Amino acid sequence: MKLYRIVIFSLLLLAGTASALAVPNYKEDPTYKQLYHSMLHAFNSADSTQFFNNVKKLQDYLLQHDDQHAYYTQRCNEIIFLMNRKRIFEAYKLAQQLSKELREKKLDKEMYMAINMMGHIYRYCGNRKEAKRCFHEVIERIEAAGYRESLPAIYMNIVNVDMSENPEEALQMLNIALEIAQETSPERVFDIEARRTAAYYELGDTAQFLAGYKEYEKGVAKGLTSVHGRSLEVYYLAVQGKTDEAAKRAMKELDADDYSTIAKIYKDAGRWKEAYLAQERQIKANDSLNAVILSNSMQGIRDEYSQYEAERKAAKARLMALTTITVLLVLLIAAMSYIVMSRRRHIRQLNKAYQHALESDKMKSAFIQNVSHEVRTPLNIISGFAQVIADPNLDAGQTERTHMAQMVQKNTKIITTLIDEMLELSNNETGGGKNHNEDTVDVNAMLKEVVAYYLDDLDGDTQLMLESKLADNFTIVSNEMMIKHILNALLTNAIKNTKEGSIKVKADASDSMLTLTVEDTGCGIPEGEAERIFERFVKLDEFKVGIGLGLYLSRTTATKLGGNLVLDSSYKNGARFVVTLPVKS
Repeated sequence: MKLYRIVIFSLLLLAGTASALAVPNYKEDPTYKQLYHSMLHAFNSADSTQFFNNVKKLQDYLLQHDDQHAYYTQRCNEIIFLMNRKRIFEAYKLAQQLSKELREKKLDKEMYMAINMMGHIYRYCGNRKEAKRCFHEVIERIEAAGYRESLPAIYMNIVNVDMSENPEEALQMLNIALEIAQETSPERVFDIEARRTAAYYELGDTAQFLAGYKEYEKGVAKGLTSVHGRSLEVYYLAVQGKTDEAAKRAMKELDADDYSTIAKIYKDAGRWKEAYLAQERQIKANDSLNAVILSNSMQGIRDEYSQYEAERKAAKARLMALTTITVLLVLLIAAMSYIVMSRRRHIRQLNKAYQHALESDKMKSAFIQNVSHEVRTPLNIISGFAQVIADPNLDAGQTERTHMAQMVQKNTKIITTLIDEMLELSNNETGGGKNHNEDTVDVNAMLKEVVAYYLDDLDGDTQLMLESKLADNFTIVSNEMMIKHILNALLTNAIKNTKEGSIKVKADASDSMLTLTVEDTGCGIPEGEAERIFERFVKLDEFKVGIGLGLYLSRTTATKLGGNLVLDSSYKNGARFVVTLPVKS
């Protein structure tokens, strides 16, 4: 579902809930009508200056007439307008502000508005799990508030989130929406039934689709309309085998940047090359501003796209050559067999590239979502403490000021670590960092410096200790900065997962190898995950801080230094990571 359809559902929701309230007398006031239509005109024309000016005037008018429900409806329209303009971060801030205001004023019956907006924002950013959670909470609140006729629109939001990954649950939601609509809002029944018919096509159930399409035609003959009508017409052409006509009509009548429908039409027809091209155009259309900002850190993914683009062009060239051979050697059975086999091989390659492009896009979306969350959380904390410290009326003792300073420093470290990890990942993916400077490293002094840096980050019940069996003047020839990066990542990981007990940094050496060990008494790591934790973007606990790069980059760095990093699975009291580095003098 594209953004403009989300907006339509939002407006339907707001209109539906408003209808459950008594209509105030001012609705016939010419001043109100003029303000409302001015706002609506600016909204539809995407005129930012006029819209925010007009909506503010309308909000002031509604407050003067003590209609808080209508007032907060217009607050939601501000968020929708920003989403239409792809100003997602601003929309997110307004939604958070709206939620805070409703909570402070204890307007529980209107709280569903803010939650509904957050659901759309999460869905726009690709966070399906949080979007569903929000929409389910909206359903609970709407039912409690008595706005039952608005429930079908929210169930339809869940349908559109679930359809691609959980079609069975999506169909259940469709049936619930239909049942409620038949009871409370019959005017929505035809549109929901049309959406269910479209779902049958999307799930590959041709028989159910054709049966539903016949009912849709009967409704159209009676003068009924549905927002899904154009999609059904396209799907019907595809089912009839009119693939090119269906794709052409989809391009003309559906969303201007929606190529996923075209990709499915070609895929169902077994035309993998066209499906791959359409899906590639869909991926490009879905690229967001965040993806552009992070593109330098995701050089590896861009390289994969370039590689598969080159493979597609090479496959096209080979296909043209084989076509020429077919014309010239049509009477040769051996040549015909060779051509048939080659064509099948190329189709498999295109199918593989098509599937890999989908996986790459999902990984990129997940990475962008994760980085956005991990940066926003510490930034909000730093911003909050900065506002408190800047308050001229702040009456805080030295202990409180010290705590605030420590929290700012801690979250600054989190952001610094995150940026360092992304820069190092980008450097690795682009082939950088293969050569590094070597210097004489005083190992004991380096370990004391690293341990001292993290003493302030410990929870109250956790101890950080250094145990070195090295001679006081023990040195190796290596890159000190890269060794510190490894230790920083391991200590950060240990501190995150250890709430009580101890964290120990140990050092020992043989004639040829230096061994550095970081062990903790934390939650530990399941035996089956001993190697997967060293892969990119792997996080065993999604609620922990980080983006899943620390261990991956640490092992990569250790390898560059001629050593290795492993998890000691024999240690059962928490987690123990062992770094081995060659001793060179």
